[in-house]
Amino acid sequence: MTNAISIFDTTLRDGTQGEGISLSADDKLKIAQKLDQLGVHYIEGGNPGSNSKDIEFFERVRTMKFNAKITAFGSTRRKNSIAEHDSSLLRIVESGVPAATLVGKSWDFHVHTALQTTLEENLAMIYDSFAFLKRNGVEAIFDSEHFFDGYKHNPEYALSVLRKAQDAGADWIVLCDTNGGTLPSEIHEIVTRVRSELSAPIGIHTHNDCELAVANTLAAVGAGARQVQGTINGYGERCGNANLCSIIPNLQIKMNYPCISDEQLQSLTTTARYVSEIANVHMPVGQPYVGNAAFAHKGGIHVSAIMKDSKTYEHISPGLVGNKQRILVSELAGQSNIISKAQELGLDINANNEKTKLIMERIKDLEHQGYQFEGADASLELLLRDAFGQMEEMFKLESFKMLVEKTNGIMNTEAIVKITVDEQTVYTAAEGNGPVNALDNALRKALVQFYPSINNIHLADYKVRVIDEKDATAAKVRVLMESTDFNNTWNTVGVSSNVIEASWEALVDSIRYALLTMSRVEHVQDEPRAQLGLVNH
Repeated sequence: MTNAISIFDTTLRDGTQGEGISLSADDKLKIAQKLDQLGVHYIEGGNPGSNSKDIEFFERVRTMKFNAKITAFGSTRRKNSIAEHDSSLLRIVESGVPAATLVGKSWDFHVHTALQTTLEENLAMIYDSFAFLKRNGVEAIFDSEHFFDGYKHNPEYALSVLRKAQDAGADWIVLCDTNGGTLPSEIHEIVTRVRSELSAPIGIHTHNDCELAVANTLAAVGAGARQVQGTINGYGERCGNANLCSIIPNLQIKMNYPCISDEQLQSLTTTARYVSEIANVHMPVGQPYVGNAAFAHKGGIHVSAIMKDSKTYEHISPGLVGNKQRILVSELAGQSNIISKAQELGLDINANNEKTKLIMERIKDLEHQGYQFEGADASLELLLRDAFGQMEEMFKLESFKMLVEKTNGIMNTEAIVKITVDEQTVYTAAEGNGPVNALDNALRKALVQFYPSINNIHLADYKVRVIDEKDATAAKVRVLMESTDFNNTWNTVGVSSNVIEASWEALVDSIRYALLTMSRVEHVQDEPRAQLGLVNH
């Protein structure tokens, strides 16, 4: 039996059933291309006839080239009918996909209650449907819905369902923990028995209702499953599906099961963040492997140790999955944090440097005022570079004004910004959906003629926190912004008793950091500024 694992991604189908997730046909095609670059083997696009978005997706995807197999989803034929007349099965074949997944019942309770048919008719529905797909040259994958619950209730019938699909020619038999209530020990035991009784290769599809989807998937692979189904970032109905962003590195790095190439594995973090941006769902900072805090260190003892050897507090090298180590700096951190962060930025700093102590005091003072640098790496980097005289003044704010008017029940917001770039004064105005958006639009409008690539940057998250509630509406607020260019994300902070000023501070830091990063790319690649869209006029 081969040790390689086949990765089946169902972000575009099962993932879209998660609350708050809605993808257009364009979104689905963008994500499919990103998944293909990651190296997954199957990309389940949805049901070719269930809705207009899926119909458009399958029509357009036929004209595109993928290494992965684009897979359609459907169910077994309707009861008391024939497969050749089933509209869902016909649409799958007509879509031209190389592979299809059909879901069928394996729990007798569901056969009687949901399908309201006999156990024998359910077996016939499964056999006829898979035989039909195979006659039409489609790779056939059986998602045995509620298999583990069905097995625990009536093991012989659940196994007979699998045998019927196998007899009809199903290429994969996928065992589904649809309600997400099974434990890893049960998964291992049941998958082991299934493998002993079937010759067809086995897959696993788990849900996360008990926070066990990843563990259950790994247990199934350990028992012999060779196809893994899941979604990027664990998106899915209720508590979500098995998270491929954790499963793939666990299998490949920890358990020595090859899934994708090492180079593709290094794109895992950017893939996870790209999908979260397209889906407009904020990624948890503590998400394993790919989260922004997955390799972040704050405690002084920890930082002191990882400066000697990162293995002291990191279970893998972050670069293996395309992530990076982060040193968090706050009033709780020691000098080791400052030294490590500065050295990471190439700054000449050490424990005996008086400047280190001054910077540490400055950070403590700012955090006493309400700043929070552990969640604002970009602002921290700008602070350190400013302290070492390494920041070029890319633009200077002369003034800004806000005009907010409500007319006939409609709010209108306009920002007027005056800045200086390369001794040129630029005066712009822009409207927006609220004061922060208007300021953002006005600042970009002023800068884009000097830095065209600024159009690739957008705000991913915006948070406002009242620091001292007792001061009521006069209280200081902390604004945290997350910005992205789809390849990288960065966080900035601003603090003021005026929320507009705090937002402006965080916004300016975000733009300054983006321009600094672009300048770094220019320096590393030794390309003319014109090639990077950073032409100064």
